[in-house]
Amino acid sequence: MVKKSKLWMYILVLIIAIAIVIAIIFGIYITKNISYASNNEQSKVIAVEIPITPVDKRKKINVDDIVENNTKVTRVESMETQEIDVEFTTQYIENNSLAKGKIQVLQEGVDGKQNAVIKNVYEGGNLISSVQISSQITKASVDKIVQVGTAANSNNYVPVVGDELKVTSNTLSIKADPDDNSNEIVNLNKGELVILQAKQGNWYYVSYNDQLGWAKSENLEYVNPNGTGDGDENNIQYTREQLTQNLGFSMLLNKPSGLTLEQFKQILENDPNDVNHVFADNAEYFYYIEQQYNINGIFVAAVGIHESGWGTSSISKNKKNLFGYGAYDRDPSGCANTFQSYSEGIDLVARVFVKYYLNPPGTPIYGGEIATGSYFEGATLTAVNTRYASDKNWANAVFKWMTYLYNKL
Repeated sequence: MVKKSKLWMYILVLIIAIAIVIAIIFGIYITKNISYASNNEQSKVIAVEIPITPVDKRKKINVDDIVENNTKVTRVESMETQEIDVEFTTQYIENNSLAKGKIQVLQEGVDGKQNAVIKNVYEGGNLISSVQISSQITKASVDKIVQVGTAANSNNYVPVVGDELKVTSNTLSIKADPDDNSNEIVNLNKGELVILQAKQGNWYYVSYNDQLGWAKSENLEYVNPNGTGDGDENNIQYTREQLTQNLGFSMLLNKPSGLTLEQFKQILENDPNDVNHVFADNAEYFYYIEQQYNINGIFVAAVGIHESGWGTSSISKNKKNLFGYGAYDRDPSGCANTFQSYSEGIDLVARVFVKYYLNPPGTPIYGGEIATGSYFEGATLTAVNTRYASDKNWANAVFKWMTYLYNKL
């Protein structure tokens, strides 16, 4: 009996031991389930299972690093080939038999084409920079050739098609044919203006409003629109008050300033900042770009002044490039375009502004061209700053020089 009772005791102890082991194991599992509840007994108990992960006590977890690593903006670089325009250059030729300031286009320029390898950098899906790595010309550009008049007066100037002419006789009869006996279309008074359409002998074929007809050339004279220095009383010269009435950051830059040739010379000649006389010697080209491309010439001059330090930068002196055109951050001096004359750079950069920055896509511009508007954000100084310059203060710096030049009128 004693042996049997001891056997049952051993079995009981074994059962209790097994129960304890099971309880311990079950207890470990329970610790994986943590319940959160309020002091309110009626509140719902929420059980959250948190897997137990071995933790290396020697390594401290930095929550800020984890958050930063998981919220970094992705930066991606890509290379692509694009066909882009090669802007033509403009050659200006002086003609002393042409009235001062008069422009005659002898040959229209034509842009060339090139295949350019472009490196684009994106952050968070947004394009932040675009750099041309290399290029290959596939179509050569054709230079534009322009004659500019330098004659002191217009007395000996022979008008060309498109010129504005003024009636010099008391009355002028516009005829249906180049014949004194032809029917009269309209009768004009002294001082009225017509546009020359064609010439035949001593007869001019002219337009007056919506009427066309022939008139004797001896009764018409050329109207020079380009300056007061040649004694032409028909030229309109606006006052400083009129020219500066819209001066400000909201001024539209895709419109001429309205300055005459003489006024451009006035604001750019004899300036103490222009130690190399770069702007004084090229003042007329800021006038010429206004006449051809519908852009504010003072704006272009101010950009050149800002970018070149009044023509003192190395790129300006070595490459006749007032604007740093073509320069990239990786090699500004090496990449910048070289021009044969300052006038080439002034003309080209004016066209770049008009074609890419100042007009929306599809806008008719110079020489039958259409604006691409690739970087168009608006025609104001602040809008141009958005895509033209990475320096956020660029617009302020250019506006400072615009104001400075306008105040010299």
